[in-house]
Amino acid sequence: MENSSKEDYKIQSFDLETQKLLKTALKDPGSVDLEKVSNVIVDQSLKDQVFSREAGRICYTIVQAEVKQTNGSVFRRNLLNRLQQEFKAREETRKRSTEEWVCLVCFICNIFDYLKVNNMPMMALLHPVYDCLFRLAQSDALKNEEEVDCLVLQLHRIGDQLEKMNMQLMDELFNLLRDGFLLQEDLSSMGRLLLLEILEFRAGGWTLSDTAQKYYYSEVTD
Repeated sequence: MENSSKEDYKIQSFDLETQKLLKTALKDPGSVDLEKVSNVIVDQSLKDQVFSREAGRICYTIVQAEVKQTNGSVFRRNLLNRLQQEFKAREETRKRSTEEWVCLVCFICNIFDYLKVNNMPMMALLHPVYDCLFRLAQSDALKNEEEVDCLVLQLHRIGDQLEKMNMQLMDELFNLLRDGFLLQEDLSSMGRLLLLEILEFRAGGWTLSDTAQKYYYSEVTD
C-alpha cells in the first residue's frame, strides 16, 4: 500500500464531488463523514463488479489512515453495519439481480481478504463469507455461469485462508461442488470446466500445476 498507488484506485467512475470525498477519506479520514464514505463505497460495489474487487484495498487504506490519525474505527464500524444489512437481504438481492448479488459476494470476500485484525482475517466475516459461497454452490446457482465464475474467483482468492480458519466448512462446500460436478446434468460446459478446475485447485493444495494451468486457461480463452 505505497503512497504512489493511493490515487490509483478505481474511483474515476464517480462524479467529481464523490471522487474528492474518497480521496480526502484516503488521506484525512477525520475530516469527512465516514458513514457517507462507507455508503458510497458499498453502493458502488453493488453495481460495479470491477470496483467491488478493488474496494477492499480502498477500505483497508481508510481504516489504516483512521487508526493512525485518531486511533478510531468509525469507518470500519459503519462499513460492517452496512455489510450486515446487505448480507441479511442477500436472497432478495439475488432474486432481483444476479449481477448485484455477484457484486455483493465479490465485495464481502474482498473485505474479508483485506481487512485484517492483528494480521488475521476478521472472524465476524467468516460465516457470512461461507454462507455466500454455500449459496453459490446450490444446484440452481451452479446452472448459472456468472455465479459459478464468481464462486471460483473467490475460492482462488481466499480459499486457503477460509480453509485454515474452518476446514470442516470447506470440506462440506467441496462435497457440494463435487456432487454438483458429478451428478448435476444441467451444467453448461463452461460451468463444468470451472468446477473441475477448482476441485483440482484445492486438491493440489490451492495451486495448479503448470500443465493444469495451461489446460484450463487455454480452454477458457479458446
